[in-house]
Amino acid sequence: MIIERLSREHRNIEKLLAILERELEVFDRGDRPDYEVIRAVISYFEVYPEVYHHPQEDLVFAKLRTRDPIAAAKIGDLASEHHKGAERLRSVAHAVDNVLADREVLRQNVDTIVRDFIGHERRHMMMEDRDFFPAALRVLKPQDWTEIASAVTGHKDPLFSDVTEERFDTLRVHILRLEEEAEAERK
Repeated sequence: MIIERLSREHRNIEKLLAILERELEVFDRGDRPDYEVIRAVISYFEVYPEVYHHPQEDLVFAKLRTRDPIAAAKIGDLASEHHKGAERLRSVAHAVDNVLADREVLRQNVDTIVRDFIGHERRHMMMEDRDFFPAALRVLKPQDWTEIASAVTGHKDPLFSDVTEERFDTLRVHILRLEEEAEAERK
């Protein structure tokens, strides 16, 4: 089911936001975060959500707008939200590039840019999970889901699927280590 996959992707995206947040805390303390992991998170966001996840949501939203314009209006302009998210991601990438190039950058500015990205992504996904997905499930017809499924590319998630891309190996290892540490803390 498309909505189940989109929700699962939201949970995966949240894992990456948490990693970004942890690395930002290291940066804020004045220590050196794992820039390889940060760059991999940015790269993932540039690839998967932008190229696959958001276009799928846009297809569902277009059907929702046809079936229930009032519900769609309450959700707002999803495409614009996705576009603004991509702009915020570019700002994060630019800020990290500046730090790595040893340019004069205020630590607080980097913190603000990254926190702004994380906060907006979380609020956006929460709105989709709370408002958009239930509305789509409520009003879309089986034929709508069939049409959406036929229009969706079968591309696998390059980080969280069985067909992973080599450039995300470091990030995958980091995620697994963080999950093991979190599990150990809970015991």
